[in-house]
Amino acid sequence: MAQHNAPQVDAATGTSTTGHEWDGIQELNTPLPKWWLYLLYATVVWSIGYYIVYPSWPGVTPDGGYLRGVWNWSARGAVTEELLDLQKMRAGSMDAIAKASLADIEKDPKLLGFARALGKAAFGDNCAPCHGAGGGGAKGYPNLNDDDWLWGGSADAIHQTITHGIRSGDPKAREGSMPAFGKDGTLKKEEISAVADHVRNIAGLDKTANAAGAKVYAENCAACHGDDGKGNLDLGSPNLVDGIWLFGSDKATIVEGLTNGRGNVMPAWNTRLDAPTIKALTVFVHTLGGGK
Repeated sequence: MAQHNAPQVDAATGTSTTGHEWDGIQELNTPLPKWWLYLLYATVVWSIGYYIVYPSWPGVTPDGGYLRGVWNWSARGAVTEELLDLQKMRAGSMDAIAKASLADIEKDPKLLGFARALGKAAFGDNCAPCHGAGGGGAKGYPNLNDDDWLWGGSADAIHQTITHGIRSGDPKAREGSMPAFGKDGTLKKEEISAVADHVRNIAGLDKTANAAGAKVYAENCAACHGDDGKGNLDLGSPNLVDGIWLFGSDKATIVEGLTNGRGNVMPAWNTRLDAPTIKALTVFVHTLGGGK
């Protein structure tokens, strides 16, 4: 039970009490050090100044925004200024990239170094989510480090693909897709199974020849993939005999592709990146190791 008594000196410590007592326990009068209080007051004054100078208190302006402070500073604005400064620093090199051909960029060590650095940054921001940080790809997303290219691995071919995309809706996009032979009723299940066995046979994955599958292949697949199964760059048709498979080489995966078709989409980056950045990105991809 709390009560208030006249202050007195505590016999054990020699310190005066405040007169407050709780269940027989008296409170000593030991105030906070002056330096601690002054520090607290200073932080309060500092916070008031901070509210005045920097952005604070959201939702209090007529438009539902925030107090912007007398300096009108913001983190977004600071980043924007830094990016503008970076663009000014890069202006000369960006102009040189814009004017030079892809071949000339790769011949000039200085331009090549700048293009690869810029291209690497653009790749990390835009391409890595699908193709991987190092361009190694994933199931359904091409490996950019090997020498297997659906539409060609020359610098010009890569530039065309990056600029306009694949099945992206761009008028100059790469087109062509794997038909859904099973879904649209072109082939029966047993025919799809047979041609899948034939494809695995010519790829060296299954030693058992399949005459029925060879016939189905000749009538339905050779027009795009070639009689020898080596594909067609003009159509984006994969090479079936080089041991590199975009979706997988097991029979179930091949049957699934024959049944439902294939037709992944790559964005047209000309609507998101400027021309010099696309050139730099092209050079970066071309020099990863698999470019032709």
